[in-house]
Amino acid sequence: MDTSTPWVAIVDDDDMVRRAVLRLLRSAGIAARSYASGTELLADMARQQPCCVILDLHMPLMDGFTLQARLAQTAPHIATVVVTGQHSPQAQQQAMRYPPQAYLTKPMDERQLLDVVAAALASRSPT
Repeated sequence: MDTSTPWVAIVDDDDMVRRAVLRLLRSAGIAARSYASGTELLADMARQQPCCVILDLHMPLMDGFTLQARLAQTAPHIATVVVTGQHSPQAQQQAMRYPPQAYLTKPMDERQLLDVVAAALASRSPT
């Protein structure tokens, strides 16, 4: 992947979700990579950083809340899009501690996700 091209990271422990979102973004001409965990993304960020991270909240090992906090502290210029299949007012409130570009519930509306990602990419520049 060209490191000068803004790209999106998809972090979700569900392989089917990762593949579906990856296909959706790529079909819209958006460069993207997928990761099964926040740990994988953070390790890869030593080489290059995404402009936007789509992250699932409920994952084993490092949950999305922890990843979101790490990104807010170490790379606040990266937009986050929080997604969850287990929505609750408490989860949404916790996710708003580090305000994401958007908070979406699964199944995600494809147009809404593309619009949010496009807005994030338009407002951010790669580092």
